[in-house]
Amino acid sequence: MRNFTFQNPTRILFGRGQIENIADEIPADARILLVAGGGSIRKNGVLEQVMKALAGRTVHEFWGVAPNPDVAALLPALEIVRRESIDFVLAVGGGSVIDGAKLIAAAARTEVEPWAILSKGARVTGALPLGVVLTLPATGSESNGAAAISNKETGQKLVFISPHCFPRFAVLDPETTLSLPPQQVSNGIADAFVHVVEQYLTYPAGGALPDRLAEGVLLTLIEQGPLALSDPQNYEVRANLMWAASLALNGLIGQGVPQDWTTHHIGHELTALYALDHARSLAVVLPAVLEARRQQKAEKLLQFGARVFGISGSDSAEAIDTTIAQTAGFFESLGIPTRLSAYGIGEEAIPQIVAKLKANRRLRMGERLDITPDAAGQILALAL
Repeated sequence: MRNFTFQNPTRILFGRGQIENIADEIPADARILLVAGGGSIRKNGVLEQVMKALAGRTVHEFWGVAPNPDVAALLPALEIVRRESIDFVLAVGGGSVIDGAKLIAAAARTEVEPWAILSKGARVTGALPLGVVLTLPATGSESNGAAAISNKETGQKLVFISPHCFPRFAVLDPETTLSLPPQQVSNGIADAFVHVVEQYLTYPAGGALPDRLAEGVLLTLIEQGPLALSDPQNYEVRANLMWAASLALNGLIGQGVPQDWTTHHIGHELTALYALDHARSLAVVLPAVLEARRQQKAEKLLQFGARVFGISGSDSAEAIDTTIAQTAGFFESLGIPTRLSAYGIGEEAIPQIVAKLKANRRLRMGERLDITPDAAGQILALAL
């Protein structure tokens, strides 16, 4: 294992009824900006629980954060922050809402144009304190310092990471997920699965414990994911998935081992250009990445197949074939297609995505930094 320093300052409040405890996590005199999405939290009772917990507090609301949040749509929130002297941000929703809240919090304390934080890598010098009530387990954004933000005007989807943007606390109440539509449940499972794979399917680095932690999360997603679709009111299933999705990207399983993230870099461009759900873009790209990199990832692919899918046999090429097929098959079992053609996207997309990767300076990707934008084009050809 490599040297590392791990610190995750997010306090997790897990389980039924934990929303009522958020008042203890936010200073009594804080002026709060509640950031939310399209209104589902009004229908499922989450907003009512939050406002009851914050009774007597000063709370302003900012609604309308959409999936793959657009930077321009977030800017009005900064006007509220300044006009109302907001000093605490509370995100109530899924990963997109949390990511949008992170940019709002960072931009409020950083003397640059907000998009420059993503497009120019401008350093985040501070952020308003942030809390989270999670309603859609998927991205892990509730317990990390990263955020993915889109720019519809430029056709980009970029990521920034800052230690200032770790949520101070995150409420993970599985009951908030019981009313999710099946597609959102499937997307969340696939998203978490790929997060783990990006940190696990690289090359052996002596990380016996990180590997076992990653495999445990993957096995949980494979076991519990289909149950969430067949038995949608099962609290224990939702609890296991919620915790698995959070562990998938809270930084723990990636400590001391190499990481890839090629699938995400390519997938972000698919999402930006074609408005494809983030998780669905990942499910298209990952099997193609594994196929293209089967030699470089051979040892870990064989380990993955044996330990996670139970694939055995002396023919390593056949075992790798089966492992990649099982990976794609898992996504398909969730109702998520793994071919670009399923979304009406053809080979004309490849040069566009290659050009975008170059424009966004994704020139050396992968755990060995040897995947170029042109190589990414070859990967996408395998996903047609």
